[in-house]
Amino acid sequence: MNFRQLDLNLLRVLVAIHRTGSVTLAGKSLALSQPATSNALARLRDFFEDELFVRAPTGLKPTRLCEQLAADMHEQLLLMESMLVGRQEFDPANSDVHWKISLSDLGEMMFLPKLAAALRIDAPHARLSNIAVNADQVTAALESREIDLAVGILAPEHRGIRSELLFHERYMAVTSLNWKPPSGRAGKTLSLEQLRQSGFAVASPTATFHGSVEKMLTRMKLEERIVLRSRHFSAMPDIVRQTDLVGIIPEMFVRELKTRQDLRVWDITDAPVYEVQIIWHKSTDTDSRHIWMRDLVCKLFQRFRKNISRQ
Repeated sequence: MNFRQLDLNLLRVLVAIHRTGSVTLAGKSLALSQPATSNALARLRDFFEDELFVRAPTGLKPTRLCEQLAADMHEQLLLMESMLVGRQEFDPANSDVHWKISLSDLGEMMFLPKLAAALRIDAPHARLSNIAVNADQVTAALESREIDLAVGILAPEHRGIRSELLFHERYMAVTSLNWKPPSGRAGKTLSLEQLRQSGFAVASPTATFHGSVEKMLTRMKLEERIVLRSRHFSAMPDIVRQTDLVGIIPEMFVRELKTRQDLRVWDITDAPVYEVQIIWHKSTDTDSRHIWMRDLVCKLFQRFRKNISRQ
């Protein structure tokens, strides 16, 4: 095995097939034809003297050697790309970069308009997409460049993921004005016993922000009291207004709803506090484009948090 004889472009093919599990999909991601991708795989097999991928019901399965090679190769290719692109001075006013981020349903509703407004002023030629990614798939999405960054209640444990705290979040309860606790005093806080006697409405969005609502209720042994699950937080105010259910929503959303006079807000006893973070892949640490975008998101979230705290 002579490294000097290896065409380094073939490594991109190996990483793409490992990521997609398909020669065809890998070729499409690299703008290569299927025959060209198959030929590249054959050359890789000859060089490494290993099958690298074997057929399985779910697609191509990497061999042990391929599994060892692919992760490190992918990381090195990302670092090389970031080093070359990141050296260029980023000019937001003239850049047509396409940003891909992952915000939850609630994040899209409350924060995306502010981010879009800022981009239209500072980077008018840029494009922006919010891509729904499940929390357990965020690391893979960052590694594959499916997304540039994510914001949510996330606990990145992968060595290649960076994070920065944006703010702390907790959950509160919201009901109709005429709702009263099934027992005990109607103060500002719902006790555990009052919660046990209530029915809950929760939002279960598919993206990366608030899957922890149900985790909190499970930890408090209240998951069996969930009566209704909606797909979007935007439906919660009308649900609780028209039913006897208690909506469990983030404090950030509660502050936004305080202008409504037809809802009542309650604290939840012993509600845990969560960290809302921005996360990204370390290969973009020094990329001037990504640095600019991360700084913008952090500034906007800080300003946004200050505004809702005054309400």
